[in-house]
Amino acid sequence: MKTLIFKRKNFRLIWVLAMTIPFGCSDLEENPDFTTQDNFFNTAEQLELGVNAVYDGIGQGGEWFNHFYNRYVFESRVGYQVGWEKGPLDFQNGNVDPADAYIAAYWEISYSNINRANALIQKSDELKEAGVPNTALVDRVKGEALFLRAFYYYNLVRYFDDIPVTAERTVSDQDLPSNENGKRVALDLIEADLLTASNLLPESYAAEEIGRATKWAAMGLLVKAYLQDEKWNEARTMAETIVNESGVALFDDFADNFAVATENSGERIFEAQISASANIDENQNAHQHYVPADLPNDLGGVGWHWLNGTQAFRTKYDPEDKRIPGTFINEYVSNRVGPKSDGEFPVVTWSKDASYNLSRFGGLVSADADPNNPEELVFSNAWSAKYTEVGISNANDSEKNTVYIRLADILLGHSEAANESGSGDPYFGINLVRERAGLEPLSGLTQDLLRDAIVNERVLEFAFECEVYPELKRKSTFGGSPDYLGEYIQDFIDTYNVDRTLSAKDYVLPIPLSEVLGNPNVTQNPLY
Repeated sequence: MKTLIFKRKNFRLIWVLAMTIPFGCSDLEENPDFTTQDNFFNTAEQLELGVNAVYDGIGQGGEWFNHFYNRYVFESRVGYQVGWEKGPLDFQNGNVDPADAYIAAYWEISYSNINRANALIQKSDELKEAGVPNTALVDRVKGEALFLRAFYYYNLVRYFDDIPVTAERTVSDQDLPSNENGKRVALDLIEADLLTASNLLPESYAAEEIGRATKWAAMGLLVKAYLQDEKWNEARTMAETIVNESGVALFDDFADNFAVATENSGERIFEAQISASANIDENQNAHQHYVPADLPNDLGGVGWHWLNGTQAFRTKYDPEDKRIPGTFINEYVSNRVGPKSDGEFPVVTWSKDASYNLSRFGGLVSADADPNNPEELVFSNAWSAKYTEVGISNANDSEKNTVYIRLADILLGHSEAANESGSGDPYFGINLVRERAGLEPLSGLTQDLLRDAIVNERVLEFAFECEVYPELKRKSTFGGSPDYLGEYIQDFIDTYNVDRTLSAKDYVLPIPLSEVLGNPNVTQNPLY
């Protein structure tokens, strides 16, 4: 049974009061008898309530434009997944500008939670200095806030490069940070935060606290930050510490990374807690975006879909790759054709030969297919299986947690760091990942060829997890070599005859217009 670590909605009112009331009553002489930030966060337990709210932004939280779905939209820039909704359609066609609603929502979610984390970190130091009871909890909450601040900053810098950075709570326009040299400033803060957090956070939690950041989550994110910063030896050493000391191991079955039954266990190092059964506002909308368009509603269908992988991408997998069942929906009940002779809707199956519809959006089973002839009951869409839940009675009743850090990421990071630094065994991590996938081990490759293999393995391992675009971006240079991102985008353009030209803008997102207009200390990326 899933343990949710907090009830999000109940805390939001407290936070709104805490953030807004003080500015409206600064001239009052009497002591206020209502909730403010200064008079609420005065115990370790109250501080814990505060950090619970910062976790809110990494899940669904009742918001349609949530942190993870906005990143699904960004993923469409690569072209391995596509969608009908305006956001994905704009990104896959290369039409991205600073006024984009998904970019604005992602930015707001990230910075509002960074500001909350900043306030909690400052308050934890004040409480510690004041000698409040339960200093161990104060330290742990500070570690969580440091981790979450680093998490939000990391997932901003990998998309936007030079971002505004501050480690102080913003309370007025006078406190707005600059983005000058923002990538460097952000990475320095991220790395410092995660090093401190790894020393404050526990290795595990009691059942009622599951879902909070652990020591291994901080160290895992630090591996990713070091890779972003091209600190190869630091990344390799940190990855080896996790492998040797955490006791975390890969699941035998790749699909367990996304199964409800295996949540908060195994290689799943950090994940957002999702459960519509606990609270309808704790669901996630990935299912509603990726579910097949012709899945009956009583099996979790919604009568439409917005996102799917392309048929061309689906064929990049070796047919024997054991990740396929956990990555793609290979068969499902379809209501697009009439019922079979027994009155039931037929099961349709994916086929690489279902080439009657080669558009970028793939194809559903033909509406004219004979429901009693399995050879005609084929489709070419690459529906994602990772966060869909075929068989649930209502598309809103989603239960799958959103996984942000898992061991496979650390193992591939180790191989990359070893390959780039020329130290350690560069085949160790990637061959463990490939072994689980049922693929042959690699050996004897040049540094360049192994780099190519590691990037390719990342794409196949993390498709539809909002990791492909930022990872290809990280390893690519527009017009240079290697240019993995450019190769993917150009292949998409050529395969599906997309009216789009590869440009330098494809390698970075613009700072939202609202930020540029509202913060005089921020400069837009010159490409925009």
